[in-house]
Amino acid sequence: MNNLHVAIIMDGNGRWANARGLPRVAGHRTGADAVRRTVEAAPGLGVSVLTLYAFSADNWRRPAREVSALMKLLSHYLIRETDRCIENGVRLQAIGRRDRLPAALVSLLEDAERRTALGSKLHLRLAIDYSSRQAILDAVRRDRAVTEEAFSKSLGPDVDLLIRTSGEQRLSDFLLWECAYAEMVFTRRMWPDFSEDDLSAAIEEYHRRDRRFGAVAAEKTLRTA
Repeated sequence: MNNLHVAIIMDGNGRWANARGLPRVAGHRTGADAVRRTVEAAPGLGVSVLTLYAFSADNWRRPAREVSALMKLLSHYLIRETDRCIENGVRLQAIGRRDRLPAALVSLLEDAERRTALGSKLHLRLAIDYSSRQAILDAVRRDRAVTEEAFSKSLGPDVDLLIRTSGEQRLSDFLLWECAYAEMVFTRRMWPDFSEDDLSAAIEEYHRRDRRFGAVAAEKTLRTA
C-alpha cells in the first residue's frame, strides 16, 4: 500500500546525549540528522504524508535554556532544509500554535510553507507547540456543525502508522483523533539513531498486520457460518 500517513514521536534525544556524557542539546542536534534521513527515505517506502512531533505544548515546561536551544535548532533546520525540500518535492506545513513561538521562527515557518507549497512527493507536517486536545477543542469551537467529516477535514488526515522511538509506549497528546485506527510500532531505538532501515522495518510490520477497522475478517466469518 502506498500513500501512507506515518506519524513519528521523535523521542530519546536527551537520553541519547546523556548516555554519551553530552549536553541534551547535542542529542537534539543529532536528532535533526535523523529527521533528514527519514524525510529522504519516506517517499520511497510508500509514505505520502509524514507528521513529526517536534515540540509539544508540554515541552514549554522544560528548562528555559533547552527550550531556547530547541527554538534555535528549529530555525536552523528551516534555513538549511527549505531549499532541499523544494528540490525534492517536499511540501512543508507546521501544525500547532504559533502565537507563543519566537517571531523569527514563525516568519521562517511561513516562508517555508509558501515556498514549498507546490511540493507533491511528500507532505511533511511538523507539529510545533502542538497539543491534540487543544486542536480538538479548537475544531469544536470553529465548526458548529460537529460531524466526523468536519473534524477530519479540520484536524488532518487519518494516521495509518504511528511510530514512537526510545521505548516509551504512549501517545503523549499527539494526533489523538487522527490515530483512532492507527497501527502502532514502539521501538527502543533512540531518535538520533533512527535510520531508513528502522522506518522500513516499521512499515513492513504495518503491512503484516490485519487491519479490519472493527469488522470481522472474511475468512473467520466463513469458518463460523
